[in-house]
Amino acid sequence: MSSFIKKLFGTLVEKPWEENQAKIDDHHHGKTFKGLSAQVSAVIVIFGVSTVLFSLVVTGYLYTIPGDQDTMFLLRPNLLWFNTLVLFLVAYIFRKITKDLLNNDISKIKKNLIQVGGLSYLFLFGQIYFWFHLIQSGKVVSTNSYFTSFYFFTALHGLHLLGGLLFWGKICSKVLKLENREILKEKKNVEALSLYWTFLLVVWLVFFLIIYVFNDAFIAWCKSIIS
Repeated sequence: MSSFIKKLFGTLVEKPWEENQAKIDDHHHGKTFKGLSAQVSAVIVIFGVSTVLFSLVVTGYLYTIPGDQDTMFLLRPNLLWFNTLVLFLVAYIFRKITKDLLNNDISKIKKNLIQVGGLSYLFLFGQIYFWFHLIQSGKVVSTNSYFTSFYFFTALHGLHLLGGLLFWGKICSKVLKLENREILKEKKNVEALSLYWTFLLVVWLVFFLIIYVFNDAFIAWCKSIIS
């Protein structure tokens, strides 16, 4: 993991204006992410853009909480816990898929890819149902800054998931039409999808902990910083 981080952020500490660094740069072959496929490299670029967007949401949430705002807004149903479990299952199944591809075991690839799509759509439907539940109880975007951040973040996360499902659909439909011996040709695409879903899980966990599980404690901490 440390070597991977160095590949991603190592250039930040380089000084291209220095003579020694210039000599090193002149011998560079142009491959920034050595050993990574084009698909995985594209996902890493998406990570960078998406991380900035989600960070802005969290920062906006932190700096827009009024000092007198109550913290007990969001209902505490088990649905968000269920949705979190669904994302964990998706990441686990993707892990199995990439491991099977690494071991050239393609017996369950098609079935597992279908399960990934089904669980991802289940997560989206669960989020929509939760939105409906909140709206019915009178808790909408304009209620306060808490719900503004909540709706905006879940909508942004859902759009990222829909984008991933678009590429999942293209790859899954292709894999389902292939003979078993030809599925290994899609290994790089499946690895990129697996990495993308892992990112979605990490982002969701950060949001889930900050704005749901430890909501009261986090808001109290934010108020102490602002004050």
